[in-house]
Amino acid sequence: MKEISNRSASYHYAIEQRFEAGMVLLGTEIKSLRDGRASFNDSFCIFMGNELFVRSLHIAEYSLGTSNNHEPLRDRKLLLTKKELKKISSKTKEKGYTIVPLRIFFSESGYAKLEIALARGKKSYDKRDSIKAKDTERELKRSLKM
Repeated sequence: MKEISNRSASYHYAIEQRFEAGMVLLGTEIKSLRDGRASFNDSFCIFMGNELFVRSLHIAEYSLGTSNNHEPLRDRKLLLTKKELKKISSKTKEKGYTIVPLRIFFSESGYAKLEIALARGKKSYDKRDSIKAKDTERELKRSLKM
């Protein structure tokens, strides 16, 4: 079982709070996820009514699927408690907050879960700071190996 992560999320967003959400998926989507065939490019979460959906999450079609295969970019419903949904929706109404998918993983019981986060977009100078911090950390690791 693979974990699929959104590596660019920590670069573009300052992550403030994380949530684990279940996903409503079809059988071929689960099989494709177990093969690690998903992409987070341009994916985001949006409220439709009182429900939270993830949009533009690309789960590749299952290679052994028949004509009943799923649509790769369909909207997928996220399963959270009412309390969590209320908390997230009130935060997103504030200026600058967005809901970002971070990673897809499988729980111990075998269910596919999506980790989402309340995040604020970083300014360009914040991005430069994070690049600088990564570079210094990389240099430290190199010097410790030698």
